[in-house]
Parts: sequence; structure tokens; C-alpha cells
Amino acid sequence: MMTWLAVAVGGAIGALGRYALGGWLTSVLGRGFPWGTFGVNLLGCCLIGALYVWLTQELKLAPIWQGLLIAGFTGAFTTFSTFALEALTLLENGRAMIAALYVAASLALGVAGVAAGMKLARILL
Repeated sequence: MMTWLAVAVGGAIGALGRYALGGWLTSVLGRGFPWGTFGVNLLGCCLIGALYVWLTQELKLAPIWQGLLIAGFTGAFTTFSTFALEALTLLENGRAMIAALYVAASLALGVAGVAAGMKLARILL
């Protein structure tokens, strides 16, 4: 039961963080590209890579911390569904090249972000 609560708390904090950072990125960089979701998802990928290494391989903390930080916080901080909706909306609005760039960059840089987060965590610990 405590792990469920930890996931919920982490999720609430992550969702609020996504909303705030995504809104800020959009206000600064504009609406021509889904910068908010793109930036939040890439940061979330780096975070999940680092957290995975720290929590499971280095610090070996109890599973409740994985629930709080990985499933809860980063799970709610990042958003696959909004990414998919934005890609489809770009397509429907006749912006196929931007949609393709968004999808390709999100996938490639997302995986690279997880790898970078893992590598950075190993260097720092």
C-alpha cells in the first residue's frame, strides 16, 4: 500500500512539473513546434536514466523509491500520449515534415537521453 501512495505522490509532483515546465517552454519558444512536450520528455528521459542507475544499481534503495521517482515522478512528468496527439495534429494540419521531424527527434533523442542520464549517473557516483 505504501508503494501505491509513493507512486501517487511522485505522479502528482511530476504532473505539476510537466505542466509548469511545458508551459514555460512553450511561452518562451513559441507554438510553431511542440517545444513544451519535446523538452519535458527529453529531460524526463535523462532523469529516468540517471534515477534508474542511482536507485537500482548504485544506491540499491528500497523499491518504494523506484515507485516514487521512476514510476511516479518521471512517469507523470513525461507524456507519450500528448506526444502522439501533437504528432497527429501536426499531420492533420498539413505539417507532415514537422511531424516527421518531431517523431524522429523525440525517439532518437529520447533514447540518447536515457543513455546519457545513465552514463552521467555512473560518472557522478
